[in-house]
Amino acid sequence: MRLLIQRVSKSSVQVRNKVVGEIGVGLLVLVGIKDGDNADDARFLAEKLSKFRIMADGNGKMNISVKDLNAEVLAVSQFTLYADTSGGNRPSFIKAADPAVAKKIYEHFVDRLKSFDMRVETGSFGDYMKIDAKLDGPVTIIMESSNG
Repeated sequence: MRLLIQRVSKSSVQVRNKVVGEIGVGLLVLVGIKDGDNADDARFLAEKLSKFRIMADGNGKMNISVKDLNAEVLAVSQFTLYADTSGGNRPSFIKAADPAVAKKIYEHFVDRLKSFDMRVETGSFGDYMKIDAKLDGPVTIIMESSNG
């Protein structure tokens, strides 16, 4: 399982011109799930993300977790994080999990984040989405489960 984490001052997701998820200061987290990932990967990454010190302290140092800051998370499913670009000029997505399996793992990840008393918004799994993000820093980090 792979997360692409971006620190934002605000972010939103639209589906068919309707906002379905929106946050202020916090993290935009793109969530990729590959074949073989499971609920343990989701639990591990949700716990790590809840404690991950990526938010700036008073001195501008990455020293505070999103949870400690009472910031927000916008979690958006993103199967393209498992694109294989090694052959030809068109990406292959055969490493990505089956959508029905991925949706369950993604929902487990979101539920686990919420269990840490974090405000979590989401995109719309499987839909075409437009994402607006005002990056802060910019700070962009890739995090993977041990299965990754």
